[in-house]
Amino acid sequence: MVRKFSRLQLVLIYIVMVVMIIAYVIPFTLMVLGSLRQSVNFIPDLGYMLSNISAENFRYILQQALFPRWFLNSVIFSVIPVITQAIFCTLIGYVFARKDFVGKSVLFWIMVSMIIIPTQLMVIPQYIIFNRFDWIDRYWAILVPDLWAIIGVFFARQYLQTIPREIDEAAFLDGANDWQVFFQMILPLCAPAVATIATFRFIANWNDLFRPLIFMLSDTMFPLPVGLAALYNIKGNFGVQMAAATLAFIPTFLIFLLFQRYFTQGVQMSALD
Repeated sequence: MVRKFSRLQLVLIYIVMVVMIIAYVIPFTLMVLGSLRQSVNFIPDLGYMLSNISAENFRYILQQALFPRWFLNSVIFSVIPVITQAIFCTLIGYVFARKDFVGKSVLFWIMVSMIIIPTQLMVIPQYIIFNRFDWIDRYWAILVPDLWAIIGVFFARQYLQTIPREIDEAAFLDGANDWQVFFQMILPLCAPAVATIATFRFIANWNDLFRPLIFMLSDTMFPLPVGLAALYNIKGNFGVQMAAATLAFIPTFLIFLLFQRYFTQGVQMSALD
């Protein structure tokens, strides 16, 4: 049943939406305009920010010798977990959604309850373990913990519950095994859920500053956020900081635009259960 709103309610909804858009657009506009000014400090004057526009801040960042390495590290830290979680989270979600075994519900909700544990609380135990494995200042310290994610399993399981079981049963009657059903039928049907998991993971890992700052010691292992933060500490002006933020924002924005249709569909379908 579609709910109808009165004219007054629609006006109030539009006002709230406009206010929210302005609240998001103003900081983004200041970031882009600030990146085009060679200003040491922030000057809240739109006329001043629009005058003498220059790409010198971007040129300064892109000319840094380590910038390509930082970019490559960010790609590795972001893309590999996207691939592994798209497979493993969907596979584990498939088991919880389709298979019956003793303690399934208890195990699932115990696993989901672990989401409340802050990432910062796990850093010290992880550092001790990674140090014993000689993973400090290596890719493994970021990639191994991100092979799968609880929130991805939860999301995949919720989405899979919207797919009729008759599809699996028909495939089993035709002689397919579990692996064939999953990879040839379930995984393609889960494209919206996979796109949503991939979008969340890519954005989270691309913008991750905390974990690489702890586990990566040498500047050649820094991802883009850590490298640009270190660069700002050296150069230390507002224009360079805004240019760095703009460069770091572009890939996540493009990924969201690429998967937006699947992302929206996946969120809607997962909310139906």
